[in-house]
This record gives sequence, structure tokens and C-alpha cells, in this order.
Amino acid sequence: MKLYPSRIVAAACLILHSLVASAEWHYDSQPVMGTEVTVQFWLEDSGSGGQAAAALVDAAMAEFRRIDRRYSPYREDSELSRVNREAASGPVEISAEFVQIIDKALWFSAQTEGAFDITFASVGRHYDFREGSKPDTETTAAARGGFDFRNLQLDRAARTLRFAHPSTRIDLGGIAKGYAVDRVVDLLATAGVKHARVSAGGDSRLIGDKRGEPWVVGVRHPRDKSKNVVLLPLENTAISTSGDYERYFILEGRRLHHIFDPETAEPTEEGDDKLIAVTVLGEKAFDTDPLSTSLFVLGREKGLALVNRLDGVEAMVIGSDRKVYFSRGLEQLPASKQ
Repeated sequence: MKLYPSRIVAAACLILHSLVASAEWHYDSQPVMGTEVTVQFWLEDSGSGGQAAAALVDAAMAEFRRIDRRYSPYREDSELSRVNREAASGPVEISAEFVQIIDKALWFSAQTEGAFDITFASVGRHYDFREGSKPDTETTAAARGGFDFRNLQLDRAARTLRFAHPSTRIDLGGIAKGYAVDRVVDLLATAGVKHARVSAGGDSRLIGDKRGEPWVVGVRHPRDKSKNVVLLPLENTAISTSGDYERYFILEGRRLHHIFDPETAEPTEEGDDKLIAVTVLGEKAFDTDPLSTSLFVLGREKGLALVNRLDGVEAMVIGSDRKVYFSRGLEQLPASKQ
């Protein structure tokens, strides 16, 4: 991970560099995984009429769609949906890839003392963010017992997963996009790409620089989407952002969003030490994705303490007080009131 502190600019508007007017830059953006996924890369494609690059773009998008088909909670035929239907009744055989993702999720659950917990779906599935509705007290109470990562019994050798509570359900929304981004990055790198940006919603990863210049990534203002809090010039970095502005609705004056606190079995709320946005920098999106969710739940003090214990990871968080706070490696950046 390489950061250019001297080039960081306190921001107003999002800055997006136009693609270089050259056949060697290739770009595509499609709606996949419930968000917008993008690939942008430089490829020496002389002599093939652009066919090699077009095939690589297609392969990248196909990989995003494959992961979506396998792990979407909205598809009845996905592996995730099958596990959610059957795992409370007994061990369910899962793919080696699914074992890897569950194993990583459980590792982060242990490291964060449950702040990261894919069983949030036990309660979260009863929320309708489009309609702006939440479950009643009785429904929440009945589902709450399923909201505990210790209910996941993963047998790595047998490649099976079982739920120890009948209400347990899982959702990979806090880890699958980061995993998908890394898979596509690996695909591009294998094809010889040395300069690229791959993103899925709030999760991105950069290969190299932008041919002599850093990639400039804007961290959006959590209360004004037309503005950035900061612009980060980066290369060879994964970056993930979580916030209470991504999926939410207002009900009786409360902002109810998609990141749940396992202690209350409800969306986290603003308050002392609470956060409204988190950005994590690291080497792989498979790590920065769950870490950004973890920090959001942990709050400012515990979240930054966790980052400061981990190697190769930095974070910038925005508190309910609208102030910006940084992990140890980014403390040279000026905190500001937003």
C-alpha cells in the first residue's frame, strides 16, 4: 500500500479523471451484486483489434456475475440460499470457495469480538429498506437468538456448515464484494495487467498506479453525496468504505441502516464514540471490506485501536460529531469538522 500524503487534498466535489484517449485504456461498468461494479485497466492490445481487451472485460464481468449467482440472498437457486434453508436442520455440504469465505468471516468475528457477524441476517432479513419498514418487537425477539457468529458450525475438513440456532441466517454483504474485487484483480493480473482499478460499490482495489500518476479516490461526505471529505492519491491499495448513508430509511426520527449492532440486534445509532462513515486501506479488499463494517460497529475508540494493532492497515473514520479521525499511520492528515 502506498499513500501520497503530500498530494492529499481536502475536497469539495468528486474528482474523476477521464480515461486517457487511447485504445490501451479499457473500461466497463455494470449493475451486479446489487451495486455498480467497474473495471478500468491499461492493456497493450496491439494487433488484435481490441479483442483481447474485450475478452478480458467480459471475463471480469462474468466473474462478478458468477459470485453474485452463488452468494446472492435474493436468488432461490444460490448456494447461500440453499444453506439458509437447510443448515438449521443439519450440516450442509458447501463448496471449497464458500468454506474460504465463511472461514474468513469467522476469523474477523473472533478478532472483533463479534462486531463483524454475517449472522446479522437473522434479524436484518426482516427489514425492508425499500419500503422503509422494520420488524415488530416480537419478531425481533424471536430472531435475536440466531444473531451470533458462534451459531455457525463450520467443518473445514468435511466442507460442511451447520446452524446451531433455528433462527440463524447469514448474509455475505460485508465480505463478498471485497472477495469478488480481489478475484477480478487476480484475473487481470494473470493476464498481464499492471495498471487497473476494480470496484464493487464501496470496495475497490488498485493495481499499480495510473501510468505515472496516482489513482485519486474520493471519500464521499456521508451527509452530502455531492462532496468529498478527502481525496486520496493511491497505488497498489485496497480501499473499502462503510456508512449509514448506503442503505437506510428514516422512521420516527431514527436513521435505520443496514449495519447491525450485535449487542442490540438493531442498526447502530449515532451517539458518543459512534460513527457515521468508515474508510479502510489495506492490501486486499477481502480484508478491508469486513474491516470497514467492523470498525463501524466498534466505534471510534475500539475501531481505531483495532486498526493500530493490525499490520498493513490504515483507517479514516467520521464520528457522529462530524469530525474526522485517523489511524496512527494517517495522523499527519488534518482532521476537520464536517
